[in-house]
Amino acid sequence: MFHSCCSSQMRTIGAFRPQLTQLLNPSCFRSFKVRALSSSSLPSSNQSRGGLPRFFSQVLPSYKGDVIRLEGDEVWHMTKVLRLKTDDRVELFNGNGGLVEGSIKNIRVNGLEILAMEEPKSVLPQSTQWHVFAACGTLKGGRADWLVEKCTELGASSVTPLLTERCPTISDNRVQRFERIALAATKQCQRLHQMNLNSPLKIDGLLPFQLQKRRRL
Repeated sequence: MFHSCCSSQMRTIGAFRPQLTQLLNPSCFRSFKVRALSSSSLPSSNQSRGGLPRFFSQVLPSYKGDVIRLEGDEVWHMTKVLRLKTDDRVELFNGNGGLVEGSIKNIRVNGLEILAMEEPKSVLPQSTQWHVFAACGTLKGGRADWLVEKCTELGASSVTPLLTERCPTISDNRVQRFERIALAATKQCQRLHQMNLNSPLKIDGLLPFQLQKRRRL
């Protein structure tokens, strides 16, 4: 009965809006979903070329054939999580638009070396009329982590933790956690320019900061 009702409604709509009937066709939904999930239909200078895993490094090779050394969390992620080995290809970015393709060399216990396989590139940030930044008070249950992650993925310029009457302080450990989450989201969504995590501010200090930077809250 439900199917019959829907069919009669679609015929009624189709008499006046043929294009709307086409949009209500389930096959259209399937085609829309394919387009939405296909990254190849959305060209962007921020996308990884060839699907190489991307890692953060403040210092990039200066030229093709140059070698730099990596240590810390990124090395652990390469070798222990992704199980990358010598001669595997990766991408390095510095969070300021710099990007280079490299090859893993000389894996050691406390670090590894990356050989640049091409000349480093510098990508300018996309020009926008507004630089959007977010400010939030203390959120419970992992919601603050979620907010930082989504702001990074959606392209916000910065996030500012707010100090309020009920939350006058934010621990350094919490701020460092936000930084780790923002970096992970930056790599995941293929951003080349990092989102800034500003120092915690009170609301009366946030508004002058917003006007000074000419950003939209």
